[in-house]
Amino acid sequence: MTWVETDGTRSRILRAALDLFAVQGYQRTSLRQIAERLQLTKAAILYHFPSKGHLLTALAEPMVRDLETLVETACALSLEQARWTLLEGWVDTMLEHRGPLGMLFHDLALVERGSTYHRLVRIAMRANEIVAGPDADRRERVRAVQAIAMCSDPVVFLMDVPAPVLRVDMLDGVRRLLGGGQPGTARPPDTPDPTDVATGEQVSADAPTHARAAIPLSAPTGRRRPGRPPAMTSEQVRAARRMHAAGTHSADEIAAEFGVSRATVYRYLDSTQDTETVLR
Repeated sequence: MTWVETDGTRSRILRAALDLFAVQGYQRTSLRQIAERLQLTKAAILYHFPSKGHLLTALAEPMVRDLETLVETACALSLEQARWTLLEGWVDTMLEHRGPLGMLFHDLALVERGSTYHRLVRIAMRANEIVAGPDADRRERVRAVQAIAMCSDPVVFLMDVPAPVLRVDMLDGVRRLLGGGQPGTARPPDTPDPTDVATGEQVSADAPTHARAAIPLSAPTGRRRPGRPPAMTSEQVRAARRMHAAGTHSADEIAAEFGVSRATVYRYLDSTQDTETVLR
């Protein structure tokens, strides 16, 4: 049972702290303000939580436990299953604790150096190892760290994006980073380097960062040719159906989110099966 499911003074304090941290931030919220919100004395707060840092730790505990469980689950799987179970589960965990807890995740590293902080460090290290895989080289280890960050940071910084849409975009970005279009699909080792569309010359992955950053991976396409609209992946289909069922987005808004036509959206919404090709 998590703290949000319990009653009593301790639970009320946690709820009030969570609300104030969300509005004012952790640093600008005092124990006295939390006490005043609940019409309690500061001493009553300190009876349950010896410091503000203890409040932050208690609020983060459900997320930390979920991440620990996720890592343990992934460790029992094969390499590719473990990698994508970990990455998708990490995104889902961050989204589940999306609200103020997303911000508290960063505050925790700044103000709390106790057991919870060290648990988070261990979780992150194990997650990086799972994503990188055994005998990973330097680049694979770097990309593993980047992948975990991609599964966390957008949740905090893009609070205005609906969770189903954000989930699709985050996982798509991770797959592009790791070179797989779908979970479990590794990037072929002989994939050619990006091409400079202005000169037609290939630029090595070892080139300086500023040289690679300025080179688009493909030439501008201009206006899309008329014809059948682009396909939606099965994951995008599921996200679109959740958005439609929740009543939060119209068909036009869903189409705009995924870059397809409204007719394509209706085809998928009317279908009873997930597919990665446009329904005819």
